[in-house]
Amino acid sequence: MDMTGIPFATTDWTEVERTEHKGEQGLAYWRTRQFGSIRVRMVDYSPGYLADHWCSKGHILFCLEGELNTELQDGRKFVLKPGMSYQVSDNAEPHRSFTTTGARLFVVD
Repeated sequence: MDMTGIPFATTDWTEVERTEHKGEQGLAYWRTRQFGSIRVRMVDYSPGYLADHWCSKGHILFCLEGELNTELQDGRKFVLKPGMSYQVSDNAEPHRSFTTTGARLFVVD
């Protein structure tokens, strides 16, 4: 990741427009900022959320609230709790997430 051409600025995430994204079950609400090729998001997952696809995009996720379960296509499973993160590169290991309780994440991809 090459972070160039981004002037210093702050973001008040409560002022960033929220968009709704349906999962196979539940909803995800994204607040998104784009900085060149870098997308930064605050994501809220509803309780019972299940992604509707296997994702191959690289991400860095940091769990702020709740609990997020991530399953890799090879069957491995991981749980993120507040203060934990995961990182995966593009096209490395397809993954999908779900939560029974709901979760809030900070995501860079």
